[in-house]
Amino acid sequence: MHKRTTPKIFARSKQLHRNMTPAEAKLWTRLRAHRLTGVHFRNQHAIGNYVVDFCAPRRKLIIELDGGQHLAQQEYDAERTAFLEAKGYRVLRFWNHEVINDIEGVLRVIDLALREK
Repeated sequence: MHKRTTPKIFARSKQLHRNMTPAEAKLWTRLRAHRLTGVHFRNQHAIGNYVVDFCAPRRKLIIELDGGQHLAQQEYDAERTAFLEAKGYRVLRFWNHEVINDIEGVLRVIDLALREK
């Protein structure tokens, strides 16, 4: 049993890890293995009833990538962000097209957030 989530949510996170979107895969290649300022990130990290796209657990930073479907689920995303912030996390959100078209700009924003901690 995982302390931070249920077995069902943990299994879902593993499934999402194996089926990343193109934007998630592109960002993951730049975050994995401590590649960004030596910070450890996890992808498809389960917290409570949610699976976040990327998380730096020791830095309490979450990165979420949003596609077009997020326009229709703004209330759900707000609830989810409130839950994560209540757990002490800072949540950064980027659109998929930002990652695909301007990965360096996205990485600069993430780097700045890590420096603020």
